[in-house]
Amino acid sequence: MPIETEVSTVGGVLSEAAGSLGADVVAVPVRSGPVAPAAEIAGLLPFTLDELLTLHRAKGEAGEAVSTPVRIGGRVLELLLYGVGEASPADLRKAGATLARRGRGRTTMAAGVPDGDLAAFVEGALLASYTFKIGTPPTKAPLATLAVLTEAGQTEAGREANAAAIERGTAVARAAALARDLANTPSGEKGPSWLADRAVEIAAETGLTARVRGEKELAEGGFGGLIAVGAGSPRPPRLIELTYAPEGAARHVVLVGKGITFDSGGLSLKPNDNMKTMKTDMAGGGVVIAVMSALRSLGVNVRVTGLIAAAENMPSGSSMRPGDVITHFGGTTSEVLNTDAEGRLVLADALAYADAELDPDVVVDVATLTGAAKVALGLRTGALFANDDALAGALETAGETAGERLWRLPLVEDYRVAIESDVADVANIERRGFGGGAIMAALFLREFVGERTWAHLDVAGPGRSTSENAEITKGATGFGARLLLAWLATA
Repeated sequence: MPIETEVSTVGGVLSEAAGSLGADVVAVPVRSGPVAPAAEIAGLLPFTLDELLTLHRAKGEAGEAVSTPVRIGGRVLELLLYGVGEASPADLRKAGATLARRGRGRTTMAAGVPDGDLAAFVEGALLASYTFKIGTPPTKAPLATLAVLTEAGQTEAGREANAAAIERGTAVARAAALARDLANTPSGEKGPSWLADRAVEIAAETGLTARVRGEKELAEGGFGGLIAVGAGSPRPPRLIELTYAPEGAARHVVLVGKGITFDSGGLSLKPNDNMKTMKTDMAGGGVVIAVMSALRSLGVNVRVTGLIAAAENMPSGSSMRPGDVITHFGGTTSEVLNTDAEGRLVLADALAYADAELDPDVVVDVATLTGAAKVALGLRTGALFANDDALAGALETAGETAGERLWRLPLVEDYRVAIESDVADVANIERRGFGGGAIMAALFLREFVGERTWAHLDVAGPGRSTSENAEITKGATGFGARLLLAWLATA
């Protein structure tokens, strides 16, 4: 659902800005220390800011906030002293999220923000404001307006720089929110054709070109993985292709997203509890659509093609069966040993198509692919596999910059024997008891990228959250959208 909070920039001093805006809340940043800031608003209090910080044992850590009333222009407002740590991008992202949550149910907040990465602060505030609910709205509506003041913003050039940073942070946050929306939509509504229709609408709104291959065209084109995975559902698969081609772009990047709109496990049926989050099994595809939607507004100077392999994995008399052999796009065959390892089967078609038909310089796929990655790295870090050290390093750096951390795992050559098949080129799960499920899935995908420079992001852990934490909200997180946008900005 669209983010309702808006961020703007104002000049002057904090108390005057709060009065002129009719703010409900005014916020003062506190760096690690604690050392009370030299805030002019302190003169309106019957005690010092040092005394207030000492009372609450506040340390200025990012995410911290203490409150007291203050009278401005005859009105009593809430004054927040909020921690910004060392004012690093990560600190400011967390601080912005804290203010947005404290502002729920309020109309306007005027906040001083330390000079630094204002875009990161905006991202944190807007993403923490994100809500997704069908039916009665939340009891407390998101903060409507967040007006920010910085020292640099007291000059005309500074105000222009602030406005640009707010615009950039807003664009990135809205992309991540779009990825969350797509993944949070219930699967009763969200089949492959629904996802394709939304992608086409978004493409029209954001200056992209779109092509959608339906079931007949997929079958005729040899996309055997998509056809097999979608065979058990009355809602047939789709391959969505979005293109962004700025004039003069010298490089071509292909992004591939897993678009399993619901994963029951197929005939290798999941337990009921494991199905409850499977509306988000197309989170990788949602991330690709979201990234594509923001490229023009962010001025990315790289040609980018987004491929979303969309299917619904359901059990029925027409489902693929354990023991089936699939012929993927380009002719490579795979033996299905577990129908619940379906994501790699649809990604294989898209990766092979990208290699054979699109001539990319780089291919990156993103998918909620394996529980093994979640076990290895937990719920805040994505698994990264790559066949190129420079690409791996660039993606890791982008992840740190964007607040979406990746950890590189190895493509262990000695494990390749474990996905050999007696009846096909490769098996879709390992069959020798080696373990290492995330590695095995990555080795399977590598079979379909040819000699291309390639990376695989397994976001099964950080792609979903059961609690709020900084800018993360419950449900789909949109993990990968911000890091891919940060990477493409420098690719």
